[in-house]
Amino acid sequence: MEYTVHALGKLAGVSTRTLRYYDEIGILKPARINSSGYRIYGQKEVDRLQQILFYRELDVPLETIKKMMGSPSFDVKEALKDHHEKLLAKKEQLLQLIENVEKTRDAIEGRRTMTDKEKFEGFKQKMVDDNEAKYGKEIREKYGEEVINQSNAKFMNMSESMYNNMIEVEKELFSTLKEALKEGNPAGEVAQKAADLHKQWLSYTWPEYKKEAHAGLAEMYVADERFISYYDKIQTGATAFLRDAILIYTGITSES
Repeated sequence: MEYTVHALGKLAGVSTRTLRYYDEIGILKPARINSSGYRIYGQKEVDRLQQILFYRELDVPLETIKKMMGSPSFDVKEALKDHHEKLLAKKEQLLQLIENVEKTRDAIEGRRTMTDKEKFEGFKQKMVDDNEAKYGKEIREKYGEEVINQSNAKFMNMSESMYNNMIEVEKELFSTLKEALKEGNPAGEVAQKAADLHKQWLSYTWPEYKKEAHAGLAEMYVADERFISYYDKIQTGATAFLRDAILIYTGITSES
């Protein structure tokens, strides 16, 4: 069966503007353009759109989706298996948050008491699960199962005040990094302050801080589009600049 851009948009629940944009960036091209100039999509394009929407539901950036799906090694069956596992994890996150809301409501209405730790367990578990879904495979391969499990446990046991402090340190990191980028010197005082703030931020969850691990993480940042998009939201090149500042801070030579 074939669809016009309007018909496919209605079928998939996306706007025609979105489908036209997907065409423009090359992530979803129509099967053909008919004699009237309309985009026409076939079964192959329908299936590809389904895959794209699965990834978007998991907050994967479009550029990353395009690279993954354009790779010769891309396997639809494996992708569906991965989607299924991650969506089940997302379902579990939502159930935990629903339970947290119900407990809070019961506490407000006097049917039970709720500890401060319980109030934030659902949110912290969601952050751990989200991090695992996005980066779990890479960081476990790099640092090992035990280290990552200890890191997750440390985060889950974090007090509310410590969690708030961690968030404030991250905000200061971003503002300092933005200021350092204006100076343009990764060895400068402001850039080195950003590197130190990054160390402080990591230390809230890392079981043990090591310079080699810090430098290795910085190298991983510039090799992964997901990390690049996180830090480059300040400005293009922010991730590479932070990596350079961290390497100078730790005294570890770049792997590149």
